[in-house]
Amino acid sequence: MGRIRVGTSGWVYPPWRGVFYPEGLARKRELEHLSRRVTSVEVNGSFYSLQRPSSYLKWAAQTPDDFVFSLKGGRFVTHLKRLRDSADTLANFFASGVLALGPKLGPILWQLPPTLQYDPVLLAEFFGNLPRTTAAAAEVATRHDERVDPAWTTTDEDRPLRHAAEVRHPSFADPGFPDLAREHGIAVVVADSAGKYPRLEVVTADFTYVRLHGADELYVSGYTDEGLDEWAAKVRSWAEAGDVFVYFDNDAKVMAPRDAMALIRKVE
Repeated sequence: MGRIRVGTSGWVYPPWRGVFYPEGLARKRELEHLSRRVTSVEVNGSFYSLQRPSSYLKWAAQTPDDFVFSLKGGRFVTHLKRLRDSADTLANFFASGVLALGPKLGPILWQLPPTLQYDPVLLAEFFGNLPRTTAAAAEVATRHDERVDPAWTTTDEDRPLRHAAEVRHPSFADPGFPDLAREHGIAVVVADSAGKYPRLEVVTADFTYVRLHGADELYVSGYTDEGLDEWAAKVRSWAEAGDVFVYFDNDAKVMAPRDAMALIRKVE
């Protein structure tokens, strides 16, 4: 059986204050509070902009020893460059401090834009350029440019590095896509998006990555107890093949932490 980790996508949400986060809790302690109630968290900020090594070091220090962070790959790579020139564009992301998480670094999530269609040649090139160990990522990081300062280009230990791809264009229903992902060891994200985007439930790597964006309304609606039972059964089944990472992204009405803690109880 693989390890099941469940958490939320991000943790800095003003509506959570006074509801999930206790009144008066200092904002700098919000991650600490969340990390004692879930077993992992997905870093959202790394998608919008390059973070700093000091931030990654701080987050690692605030969380329990066995806590794990998944990171969203930068939108510069996925949305602006649309995976092109990835041999160059990946350097800044990996130099920004990602490796400062040490043993708490989990999978890297590459969320593709809804307008990006299935292109096996482009994807094969991108998948092939992704570093598969932290030592390889450190080598990639050494090619960063002046936009990363300070840079972090070392790793404390050489560890495997996992990658997951979340697709949003209907053309990814192509039967060749899971085969391509499997060939490169990339986990195809199981995304529940209230029917807005494709939901592909295929195991293509030695781990499974799940993003739950909302049962009925994207980013808003919560999951019923029966709905969570269904997801718990799926998660336990996937865990027979390897580790499973589950993140709730239905943050708008403070459903994400509630649902994450409920699912943890169901899969323990």
